[in-house]
Amino acid sequence: MNLLEALNWRYATKQMTGEPVPAAKIENIIEATRLAPSSMGLQPYSVIVVSNADVKKLIQPAAYNQPQIVQASHLLVFAAWEDVTAAHVEAYIQDIADTRGVAAESLDAFKDSLMSIVTGRTPEQKHEWAARQAYIAFGTAIAAAATEAVDATPMEGFVPAQVDEILGLKEKGLRSVTILAIGYRDEAKDFLANAKKVRRSKELFVQEIA
Repeated sequence: MNLLEALNWRYATKQMTGEPVPAAKIENIIEATRLAPSSMGLQPYSVIVVSNADVKKLIQPAAYNQPQIVQASHLLVFAAWEDVTAAHVEAYIQDIADTRGVAAESLDAFKDSLMSIVTGRTPEQKHEWAARQAYIAFGTAIAAAATEAVDATPMEGFVPAQVDEILGLKEKGLRSVTILAIGYRDEAKDFLANAKKVRRSKELFVQEIA
């Protein structure tokens, strides 16, 4: 499938079969997510990949007992940095220098731009900014899953503090912001499996300024 075919095929799957997604497909989805754009390339978030059945069972009550949590092959939990610090910026600048073979000092102007985020916002503002970056990767993961013919259910319906505790995210300086359950649709049980996709018409959705 090309991208448009894949996006027309996908939907927010309500019932999954529990069938495991092959490791190669999982790896492709995760790699596409890793390559997603983020502001200044900082990637102020992590993706926690949960395949352990017992852990998924622990998460399910924190996600209002939605069945996809335990029916999914994997859960991708997108967790934004709780704060963005000078240490994060220093590490990122050094990573750029090492990867591109340039002196870290040559990146001082870029570093100053990043540091303005660190010094000019509160920790909560920086977390909210990080969460918005995580959503860009989240959208990329949804599209990547579709191109792999893997079903996905985007989820905001959960209690972040409970999920954070289950996964030990606070100790890692992370806070969960959204979950993507990935697996395979159960066409026999999912009432939406064969329903037509409903989207606003292009005439309503797009406003052109020529």
